[in-house]
Amino acid sequence: MKIILKQAYEKLGNAGEAVSVKDGFARNYLIPKGIAEVATKKNIERLKVELEQIAIQDAKNRSSLESLAKQLNKLTLKFELQAGEEGKLFGSVTSQMIADAIAEKGFDVAKKEIEIPEAIKTDGSHFVEVKLDKGFTGKIKIKVKGI
Repeated sequence: MKIILKQAYEKLGNAGEAVSVKDGFARNYLIPKGIAEVATKKNIERLKVELEQIAIQDAKNRSSLESLAKQLNKLTLKFELQAGEEGKLFGSVTSQMIADAIAEKGFDVAKKEIEIPEAIKTDGSHFVEVKLDKGFTGKIKIKVKGI
């Protein structure tokens, strides 16, 4: 039986591909689970339109992620925290503090996207990476001043 995959399925192919499988496998497993549908002219045309729309949406997301990464590269955040002798902070700058400061600047970044290479526990300038979707990253400069 000739079917069209609605989503990627291991050992068969990726979404949008037309493949041949045994009738029982298609009727009893793939079609009821929504993984595939019968390859008719109508279904093929509809799937082509859906895949084009998905490609357009991915291109829009890609350009917005790229611009967000560029804006994050220009961003500098300043924190004033209590510090002891030799500029050591009582505590550290956390990813939640950074996410809140980024939100105040008008950007939407989740706490889990922020990667701090080592704990920020001293005065001075530090850099933090923000790992966005699809391999885009932004680098934010963090300036810490002890009070």
